[in-house]
Amino acid sequence: MASFHFDLVSPEKVLFDSQVVQVDVPGSEGYFGVLAGHAPLITTLRPGVLVIYGEGGEELRVVVNGGFAEVGPSGLTVLADTAVPIEEFDLAVLAGTIKDTEEDVADSTDDWQRDKLTRKLEQLRALQAALQAS
Repeated sequence: MASFHFDLVSPEKVLFDSQVVQVDVPGSEGYFGVLAGHAPLITTLRPGVLVIYGEGGEELRVVVNGGFAEVGPSGLTVLADTAVPIEEFDLAVLAGTIKDTEEDVADSTDDWQRDKLTRKLEQLRALQAALQAS
């Protein structure tokens, strides 16, 4: 199977920079798979699990939350707001963050702040649902 270059970058570091045969990406309109020769595309990411299929048949699953994906002639680049290998991701910490954010929403008296916290809460819940489904 033909391969292409894939870069996965978070604000902290470059998590992946290698040749792959396929990457499944949680795009804003749903999951999509990228293979060699994919049409050019730019999209935002939604919370979910990005799956990387290496040339040797290995599979790497990475939790992503926000960011952008670009498919171009040189391959696929994902710039993620958050990217953590799934085995390093702690669901208990996520549940605690959701609980804290729920309390912050309930305590908020400023409409602007409440709206911002509500969007954050929706994103965290979407990430939790995506992780429970995978």
